[in-house]
Order: sequence, then structure tokens, then C-alpha cells
Amino acid sequence: FAAVVLCGRRLPALAVSGSPLLQALRSVLLMSTTGLFNAGIRVTPLATGTTIMFLSPLLVTVLSIPLLGEKVGPRRWFGVAAGFIGALIVVQPWREGFDVLTSGVGFLLAAALLNANYQIATRKVRTDDPLTSLLYTASAGAIVTSCIVPWFWSWPSATAWLMFMAAGAAGGLGHFCLIKAMSAAPASVVTPFTYSSLVWATLFGLIFWGDWPDPWTWSGAAIIIGSGLYIFHRERKAHAHS
Repeated sequence: FAAVVLCGRRLPALAVSGSPLLQALRSVLLMSTTGLFNAGIRVTPLATGTTIMFLSPLLVTVLSIPLLGEKVGPRRWFGVAAGFIGALIVVQPWREGFDVLTSGVGFLLAAALLNANYQIATRKVRTDDPLTSLLYTASAGAIVTSCIVPWFWSWPSATAWLMFMAAGAAGGLGHFCLIKAMSAAPASVVTPFTYSSLVWATLFGLIFWGDWPDPWTWSGAAIIIGSGLYIFHRERKAHAHS
């Protein structure tokens, strides 16, 4: 509904995309990412889940080779490798009793991979109006959830309704801003700025659930963020030379 309101009288024109199938795929990727992330943080602290999602910029760098035709030099490959080591430190697969599914890590890793593909797709539809991308995403979400909700529906409380509305507004605004950013700059340049979300994830996790990241999470996060920023630095130099 909010997407339709934002489009206003331009709705008929904005409903036409130059890449409708890619827009549909992009919408499915975003919905799948959201669902997997929510499944993961049900059993994983929010800050830890957010840190694992930081693998997305590194995966964007890898996927940009076959999907965007970008060239990645050995130094950026070093940054990607360092980021994956950081992810291992966060996940700690060597700890006793670790299970990739029951720990929520499997869902989060899958979400990071799909999120990277979503960001690549966002980059490829950059010629469309950002509101067109937002309209496709909102429409696909409404259609898919309308088919699923009747089987699992339970009437939310007034507080839950307010939380749903706040989450929807924040998510929609964030999504629109990401589309604008991806339209203006390469995916490998935009995505490192998502690292600031760790600050908010840590703060909200502490306020609402009393979670505080352990030293392993902080160490791994530092490596992942450092590698992402290094890749960002290398991308800037590459674009400057070109």
C-alpha cells in the first residue's frame, strides 16, 4: 500500500520495468533473505546474526565476476579470504555440540548468499526507476504472503500491530535508500557501508534481549569489517584508474 501511495499518479508508468523477470527474481531473493534471517536470529543473538550477514559484501565481490563482468585482483581475493576466516571465528564450528541448523547458522549463511545475489540483481536493474523496484518488491511480497498467511494466521495484539507497522516503515525506507545507492554506485562500493548496522544490532540486542557479543564475535566481526573495507579501498583505486 505504501509503495502504491509513493508512486501516486505515476503508478501505470512505474509498473513497467525494462527487466520484469529480473525484478521478480530480485523480489524473491529479498523475501527469501528476510525469511532465512528471521529464522536464524530466533536462536542466534542479533549481533551475531548481523555479523554473519556481513559476508554478503564479500560474496558480492566474488559473484560480481560472473554476474557483472567485474575483475577482481589478488589483493581483493586476499580480503575475501580474510573475511571468510573472520566468519569462521564468529561461527566457531569447532565448539562442542555445534550444529549448523539448530544453531541458526545455516539459515544465516544461506541468507548472506541470497542477499549478495539480491544486491547484484539490484545493481543490474539500476536503469529502472527506484520506485519501480520498490513497487515490484512490495507487490511480490504481498502476493506471496497472501498465499501463505491464511494457513498460519493468528490475530496480533495492538502492540504487535504497531511493531509490524514500524518494521514495515523502517524496512521500506531502508530498501528504498539501498535501491538509490545501488543505482548511483557499483555494488562493491555501496555494500561496505552496511557494516554500520552492527552498531544498531548490538544496541537493540542489548536493550531488548540483554545480549552482548562474546569476544569471538567481536574478533570475527573486526576481521570481516576490516576485509570489507579493504576491498572497498581496492575498488575505489580500481575505479579511479579506470
